[in-house]
Amino acid sequence: MSYIKDNFLLKNKTAELLYRDYAKDMPIFDYHCHLPEKQILENKCFGDIFEIWLAGDHYKWRLMRNYGVSEEYITGNKSNKEKFITYCTVLGTAFGNPLYHWSQVELKEYFGCELEINGRNAEAIWEQCNAYIKENSITPQSLIEGSNVTHVFTTNEVFDDLSTFEKIKEKNYAFKVIPAFRGDKIMNIEAKGYLSFLGKLEALTNKIESVSDLETALEKRLKAFIDVGTTASDIAVEQIYAVPTREEADAVLKKVIGGEAPSSEDSKIFKGYITYFLMKMYAEYNISTELHIGAMRNNNSVMLEKLGLDTGFDSISDTNSIGMLSRLMDKLNLEGKLPKLIIFNLNPKMNAEIMTLMGCFQSDEARGKIQYGPAWWFLDNKVGMEKHLEDLTATGHIGAFVGMLTDSRSLLSYPRHHYFRRILCSYLGELMENGEMTTDLELVGNVIKDICYNNSISYFRM
Repeated sequence: MSYIKDNFLLKNKTAELLYRDYAKDMPIFDYHCHLPEKQILENKCFGDIFEIWLAGDHYKWRLMRNYGVSEEYITGNKSNKEKFITYCTVLGTAFGNPLYHWSQVELKEYFGCELEINGRNAEAIWEQCNAYIKENSITPQSLIEGSNVTHVFTTNEVFDDLSTFEKIKEKNYAFKVIPAFRGDKIMNIEAKGYLSFLGKLEALTNKIESVSDLETALEKRLKAFIDVGTTASDIAVEQIYAVPTREEADAVLKKVIGGEAPSSEDSKIFKGYITYFLMKMYAEYNISTELHIGAMRNNNSVMLEKLGLDTGFDSISDTNSIGMLSRLMDKLNLEGKLPKLIIFNLNPKMNAEIMTLMGCFQSDEARGKIQYGPAWWFLDNKVGMEKHLEDLTATGHIGAFVGMLTDSRSLLSYPRHHYFRRILCSYLGELMENGEMTTDLELVGNVIKDICYNNSISYFRM
């Protein structure tokens, strides 16, 4: 039987009460994920557990690589069953890894399977879960609705097809699927396919021969996103760069359009300006900005060439751009164009620096206008979440926090919200039992409800 019990991660009786009475049954607002919207629209039944559990999930792929598994059993030509058996075998000894917990919870919640995941049970889990999928016609819709999700914000590039979202709306699902606006492929001017990305944007908007043309095109696309319900945007950069003049950014763009490769300094100039322009535009249209910083991407050039982007070869950067972030926020604030902003930091040693900087730019435009995003990616584990809560409460205000997200390509990742909720309840329950805060369960419970759901509803204007 599974080691996941009702009191999993809940350190005391107060934590159990908080989770049971206030956190457990709150709906889920997934304000940042990478679920494929076309898969949600098509809503096809899955063929086997591999398709739902392992396909496209680079969290699981990394774990298998760390154990020395051949790529043939990860992204290669081995059968779905062989890949699944291999993952179960690897997971069986990955004690302390969040996947060791998440995967076990996913089996129980989505397939009614309580067998412990390991090599001995892998074959039985494969058979039991596949029978369950067949008997219950498991689809993306059933998984999302069964997880009590009300809103899904997918992450979409500026040139993505928005008609998919209109078609999903016609399906009358019990949840809404809304795109978040992302300009990364237009910002990353050094990318191999940059001119093709620019061409896709041109085809939907206007001819782009200058930064002025690019700004016009981006604004047109943002308006198109807003027409299908968008209230959030996303920017992902390793670090923040200085904001150059428009003329400097224009010179870089014209150089690249003319067929020249940008230098490293050119890329910094262009990214610095486009980050500033996008955030200013988001403020004008009341679009919340999710700024992800601290990821060092595509470290393994051999595997990048072989498998492409987002396949598990990114890591935490040690680049400290806190000074540049301060100058960017101050410039936008001086111009009255600082948007609602959630800063996701991948390097935990920067928690306090970023938290204290945020406190310099709050206003009554929104409760928690500048947010410290939840423990993200390599930090969305027990240690990372506990440190996040400690730093958030020490230098910020937990009552304004917008809570957890999935940041995932997997339809089975919603138990991460409950993983976070258990850790949140345990953190507060311990303070309560230690006599370090009020013991008013209802007062604390309502704050927990806000963090789990209500604050996100308000922040993203739903």
